[in-house]
Amino acid sequence: MLAREPETSLKRTPLHALHVISGGKMVPFAGYDMPVQYATGVLREHLHTRSSAGLFDVSHMGQIALRPKSGKVEDAALALERLVPQDILGLAPGRQRYAQFTNETGGLLDDLMVANFGSYLFLVVNAACKVEDEAHLRASLSGTCVIEPLPDRALIALQGPKACSVLTKFCAEIAAMRFMDAGPRSVGGIDCFVSRSGYTGEDGFEISVPAEKAEALAKTLLGDSDVLPIGLGARDSLRLEAGLCLYGHDIDTTTTPVEGALEWSIQKSRRNGGARAGGFPGADKILSQLEQGAPRRRVGLRPEGRAPVREGAPLFADAASSEPIGAVTSGGFGPTVNAPIAMGYLPCSHAASSSLVFAELRGQRLPLRVAATPFVPNTYKR
Repeated sequence: MLAREPETSLKRTPLHALHVISGGKMVPFAGYDMPVQYATGVLREHLHTRSSAGLFDVSHMGQIALRPKSGKVEDAALALERLVPQDILGLAPGRQRYAQFTNETGGLLDDLMVANFGSYLFLVVNAACKVEDEAHLRASLSGTCVIEPLPDRALIALQGPKACSVLTKFCAEIAAMRFMDAGPRSVGGIDCFVSRSGYTGEDGFEISVPAEKAEALAKTLLGDSDVLPIGLGARDSLRLEAGLCLYGHDIDTTTTPVEGALEWSIQKSRRNGGARAGGFPGADKILSQLEQGAPRRRVGLRPEGRAPVREGAPLFADAASSEPIGAVTSGGFGPTVNAPIAMGYLPCSHAASSSLVFAELRGQRLPLRVAATPFVPNTYKR
């Protein structure tokens, strides 16, 4: 009898062997075999990133070049504006911007980063959505742009207060970069694309590197005593403390940018009265919510006590009501704040800071206070 093949085959990033050699505990994530933690443990990995520098493998994410057929990057920018509510035309060369693909009801198909590399746009999209995102771009923009996925590139992130001092040893230009700068850089003699943003709330860098050179670069960076490898567990707790959304959890096709508290990402030029108002999927609903508000909103939550409240926990207006008014979308223990933290959706009537709501946990109602995010102040270099 033939051995049964696994139903799905997990993909591996170019750094997979390095993770295994480094003692990474591998788990399935977005179709990839990824390290959730190393021997150091999630808590120490988290705190090391906050105090020094952590190296993350994010090669599972999608990298796409959007090249204008006209040769003018402005044409690629205007084309992409048909799919996102952000000002892409106004994005200067060497700069990056956070954006979202929207659907006809104003929901979010994905969130992404868009960089202007001078002659073309460089996009980084979420791993679980990258196939659909590429198809979406091809169906909508093939007339004006060449959509070029870049599967032969790895992506690593170096995050933390010592990230700049470490990376500057291999690329002197790094020190001059500011938050959301992005573009080609030579790192240790390797031609890379480098951006300075950070999903952790810490000052940090994302380095797109040819796949065949990724392991050598990662080993070089890990050779610095300030750098430790960091897994998905600490990546999640760090981004939760930073109050940042995880697609498919805190935002999805049923949430608008306004409901998701992402209206800051929509520039004036795309709003009512702006130079290029609307023109993206779901514009009527999103523009209306920008002016009149949305019925619900993503908020930060601070449980009173020490028990973490996890994703999916229903939220109630008081300790006795039977009908939930919202739900937790991300939750856990925040090592930096040394307390449980969470995010979730509540009606605007209950979303004011310090409002008291209740989560149901193992048959009991636990009080939570609505809190401002980020839970930990960010350290981006602006």
